[in-house]
Amino acid sequence: MSPDDRKYSKEHEWVKMEDGNQALAGITVYAQDQLGDIVYVDLPKTGATIRFMEKMGEVESVKAVSDLFSPITGEVTEVNERLLDHPELVNEDPLGEGWMMRVTVSDAAELDQLMSAEEYEAFLSGLS
Repeated sequence: MSPDDRKYSKEHEWVKMEDGNQALAGITVYAQDQLGDIVYVDLPKTGATIRFMEKMGEVESVKAVSDLFSPITGEVTEVNERLLDHPELVNEDPLGEGWMMRVTVSDAAELDQLMSAEEYEAFLSGLS
């Protein structure tokens, strides 16, 4: 089940609003499951501007290399440095310790274009 405290994209990224205009972003349980064992994560640098639904990085697994798409527009204020040495955290805890970046959100209205947990679960059920 996807947590209700975040929004989801059809590309299987999530964004969770924190204090003020700060947000955490990462990939979903479904995404990491489809990718298989993740061996490398390429994320934007701190200070970079990411744009809604544009490529923001890549995830490499034993199966494939997949693009990451930003679920929000804003400035990257922190990346999860632990993923550099331990990319498997994305497999082990994609909604927690495997978060990818913290962003200062510049347009919170974009969240309205993303799915709630319930909508995302319905979307997933249509994929099988």
